[in-house]
Amino acid sequence: MGNPTDGRNAAAVEADESSDADHAQYLTFMLNRETFGIGILSVREIIEYSTLTQVPLMPACICGVINLRGAVVPVMNLATRLGRQSAPVTKYTCIVIVEIEQPDGLQVIGMMVDAVNAVLCIPPGDIEPAPRFGTHIRADFIAGMGKVGEKFVILLKTDSVLSIDEISALAQLPAPGSPEALTAAAQ
Repeated sequence: MGNPTDGRNAAAVEADESSDADHAQYLTFMLNRETFGIGILSVREIIEYSTLTQVPLMPACICGVINLRGAVVPVMNLATRLGRQSAPVTKYTCIVIVEIEQPDGLQVIGMMVDAVNAVLCIPPGDIEPAPRFGTHIRADFIAGMGKVGEKFVILLKTDSVLSIDEISALAQLPAPGSPEALTAAAQ
């Protein structure tokens, strides 16, 4: 309950607390001058971009791994994963460390983003369904479009975007321009 010296009555404090519970929180970030968001509950931490260790035969969207306090954490270039051109690394480039539930337990993955903006509270009434066309992003990657003022934030489904099974399947595909890819294209 509220502090009696804060100038508000208990009902006002209780209303504020319940309205916070009605709003989902999203970490917002930039990719190629577009604003995206993910649910804050999956975010473990945000770290400054540092040199990645490249791993051979990884899908194009996996740009390497980092050592996070002794744990090997794969880092995904989120722009590449969403089919967009990757921006050059700048002083604002960050790695957002997320935890996603997988059938075999929690998986920790880093997402490379151009810049982190803020944590926003978006009420469910301000989240529109994903458009069926025109987004240039797979529909199953979009949880919705959050209205923030006069703009929209593309809210991503982290479990779909960061699906380990799908990324593993991508690793099995032949690299573009490889003899295997050229043979498959000729058939």
